[in-house]
Amino acid sequence: MALMATTRTQLSRFLTRTPTRPGFIAFNGSIRRPDAPPVHRNFSSSAAAAAVVPQREPMGVKEYEDYRRSLYGDITHKALLVDAAGTLLAPSQPMAQIYREIGEKYGVQYSEAEILNRYRRAYAQPWGKSRLRYVNDGRPFWQYIVSSSTGCSDAQYFEEVYNYYTTDKAWHLCDPEAEKVFLALRKAGVKLAVVSNFDTRLRPLLRALNCEHWFDAVAVSAEVEAEKPNPTIFVKACELLGIKPEEAVHVGDDRRNDVWGARDAGCDAWLWGSDVYSFKET
Repeated sequence: MALMATTRTQLSRFLTRTPTRPGFIAFNGSIRRPDAPPVHRNFSSSAAAAAVVPQREPMGVKEYEDYRRSLYGDITHKALLVDAAGTLLAPSQPMAQIYREIGEKYGVQYSEAEILNRYRRAYAQPWGKSRLRYVNDGRPFWQYIVSSSTGCSDAQYFEEVYNYYTTDKAWHLCDPEAEKVFLALRKAGVKLAVVSNFDTRLRPLLRALNCEHWFDAVAVSAEVEAEKPNPTIFVKACELLGIKPEEAVHVGDDRRNDVWGARDAGCDAWLWGSDVYSFKET
């Protein structure tokens, strides 16, 4: 499946229908899949081509694409929306390790396994103070999570943990090819946006990782006041890019939040780690 620029005329300079190794196809033209389960999806430009390589097709994909075609016809993708944590970015160290290491001087005694279990329980609880987890800088929510996970309510400890996760030490890009890929896509005329359930630390974090300039827009749930899978955040991202939702494809690692949410908004959607698991320069 190809991510396409605004017109087929433009694409003819970038995409070619070329057989690769057996079982892999590079696509040009309208969205189609071969009968063989594995395919090679190309995002291309004359300078560099960004490819996303899916694994085996899940059942029902053809039916879903036929359904989209019945609604929108053979609409080309004009934009790529990307989830942040878990797709574009990943923590550089396990959360429980960081909570424990920083917390040792504040008297945290739980093991990493205990911290992780307590974190999961706390995160799974309804956040009763707001319909949103991340309001503005998200401090009240994260104070609750950190204290519940570690048993430590020390304000200085919380601030040290909170500020750590705004630095490039705490996060790294999931794919080392990302910069080449996104810059090549922009050069090819594809619009790019980050769509993320995150607090207002996301923008400074993207700047710290030197990747904010890759994107035409950033839709942050704390700013939009809607969290995935609410389709509002996807619609807002498309508005910021100046496109219709059906002209965008979203890539994220959470089936409910990313795939179902994007599709409810009218976008196409691919699951990171299943439909798509890397961006590669070809």
